[in-house]
Amino acid sequence: MPTELDILFMREAIAEARRAADEGEVPIGAVIVRGDEVIARAHNRKESDRDPTAHAEILAIRRAAEHFPSWRIEDSTLYVTMEPCPMCAGAILSARIGRVVYGTADYKAGAVRTLYRLLEDERLNHRCEVVPDLLAEECRALLRDFFREQRELGKK
Repeated sequence: MPTELDILFMREAIAEARRAADEGEVPIGAVIVRGDEVIARAHNRKESDRDPTAHAEILAIRRAAEHFPSWRIEDSTLYVTMEPCPMCAGAILSARIGRVVYGTADYKAGAVRTLYRLLEDERLNHRCEVVPDLLAEECRALLRDFFREQRELGKK
């Protein structure tokens, strides 16, 4: 069940998504929180970095790992505006993140609940608590508006 803190931190992820849109990137934002402190924030940078792995979640995980003595980002929550894809879900599991809260479903690549359920797969050596659909309409609207504008500009 989402808490008031969950809403606050999802709003931080939405702010990151807006930064992505301002840079011409698909508006997906992520923050990683430990306790009540944001330890990392990022937004998509695939176009800017010319890097297919520069998803908001991956960049946030890399930044968060700097705060830990090893690559394990335990006792943390990832807030992301769109359901993670298979690559990002794999990184979340590898980092041992304990909880994932996401905004809107990804009907093309969602690996948390929509197409796959990687974060809760009992065959894997780590699982995450999942909170789906937090501020889903606001997150969906960011994506919808971005792609509408891109189509009007003839870009995507």
